[in-house]
Amino acid sequence: MAGAERTVFDDGETAENSDGVAEFYSAVGKLIKFFRERAGITQRQLAKMSGYSEDLVGAIERGIRTPRVEYLTVVDELLDAGGALKVVADDVMKAKVRVSERHPAFSKAFTVEENRAIEIHDYSTMVMPGLLQTEAYIRALYEMRRPLLSPEKIDEWVAVRLARKEILDRWPLPVITWVIDESVLRRPLGGWDVHKEQLQHLLKVGQMRGPELQVMPLDRMNHAGMGGSFALLTPPGKPQIGYVAAQHVNRLITDPVEVRNMAARYSSLRAQALGLKESLALIEAILGEQ
Repeated sequence: MAGAERTVFDDGETAENSDGVAEFYSAVGKLIKFFRERAGITQRQLAKMSGYSEDLVGAIERGIRTPRVEYLTVVDELLDAGGALKVVADDVMKAKVRVSERHPAFSKAFTVEENRAIEIHDYSTMVMPGLLQTEAYIRALYEMRRPLLSPEKIDEWVAVRLARKEILDRWPLPVITWVIDESVLRRPLGGWDVHKEQLQHLLKVGQMRGPELQVMPLDRMNHAGMGGSFALLTPPGKPQIGYVAAQHVNRLITDPVEVRNMAARYSSLRAQALGLKESLALIEAILGEQ
């Protein structure tokens, strides 16, 4: 209902329930790798030839990122695959739809809005924002989940969570900003090796043209985000919406007054947090402490 908020309780079936789609993406990745190696081309060379990042090329071949139809079309020609990759493009799109249909109400609503948003703003106090999480970090989060998940379930959920990161490969990018509490940067979830890679990834994203990353330092005596994490999304041609999630209770918020208050808090947070250069310097300093 327009102008109302929706609260949905998590029944355990989350957005990462991919219903076997992960295995399909893995098979597509292996097929791409076969044609690439047959052509005698490295991942770095294919990235340069196709205009996509080397990280994305590798992730698609490992089956942890969803290959877009445009990518399959370009790579099919570059690798002289004879249309084999173009043929599976329709199946890739169907698999995406199947994943979307398996999302519970709150996750489906959020991921759909996030995927088409022209603005994404995220304040995080406990873990790294979803779009910034590395594969190892995501896996560590799922491995520490209680009750325990099966290894097969973890693999499926990691693949689908990583698929969200396609947003950062688009051009033009949405307007994206993050404010991350310093405590998140200092909590080595998954162990130091995982955390080190995650911090290095933040530095890499911080160098991208467009997205803006800020850190809320621990020495702030007060700030506007003590109520916890939240996100703001702006759909094309529609009013901004809010989203909060805590302890398996998730709310997609469309009430104009509440969303406006959330936006005001986020503006205050950005003003109170460190700037981009200072934030990256702090991340580098934390890396240097280990």
